[in-house]
Amino acid sequence: MKKVQTPRKTLAPGIAHVLKRLHYPLDVMLLCVRWYGAYSLSLRNLEEMMAERGIAVDHSTVHRWVIKLVPLFEKTFRRHKRPVGKSWGMDETYIRVKGQRRYLYRAVDKTGKTIDFLFRAKRDKVAARRFFEKSIAQSGVPETVTIDKSGSDLAALHAVNAERETPIMIRQVKYLNNVVEQNHRAIKRITRPMLGFKDFRCARIILSGIEVMHMIKKGQMKTENGTHPSTAAQFYSMVM
Repeated sequence: MKKVQTPRKTLAPGIAHVLKRLHYPLDVMLLCVRWYGAYSLSLRNLEEMMAERGIAVDHSTVHRWVIKLVPLFEKTFRRHKRPVGKSWGMDETYIRVKGQRRYLYRAVDKTGKTIDFLFRAKRDKVAARRFFEKSIAQSGVPETVTIDKSGSDLAALHAVNAERETPIMIRQVKYLNNVVEQNHRAIKRITRPMLGFKDFRCARIILSGIEVMHMIKKGQMKTENGTHPSTAAQFYSMVM
């Protein structure tokens, strides 16, 4: 198996601390975590793929790597995320956890760049408001937000506007929200082989890993001027 090519040799301190406890070659762990977030693969698929390369690793071990490392990658990515536009489209899609519908709130700008995401147990005003507050804290205040006919999303935006001198313009027209609805498909395509989640916390972490990889693919990570690193190289740059 070829080693992962990375631009620097020093591990980020937070990642180094976690890796000391995992006791596997760095190349293997990073490759499995990246593939799991980027492609339509199950944990057992990864176990088989590693076995073909002469690497014995149980699918539950791969799951542990994902749960331990993805929060560190997300934190690093957010420090290097490119600015987004001021016209947002917001919508939520459901993800099953223990057979029950749970809700992934997402927003993209008019060019399809991801604003932010938030996984919640309920689909209501409280969840929607928390999403808007989180998104604004991360990406700044939008000029316009387009939503569908959801009453809870509308109520949440009114609550946000009530605390602002300059209100956010709200457009509640379903067909105008096609950009974010189409964008959901990329996330659902990755989660489909996972056949639902058994634990809410693990689902939240794995979804964040999928979202980060999706944003990297869309060119949302800052890179050095004049460089055009691959998606994989950008991922590894968060580690090394």
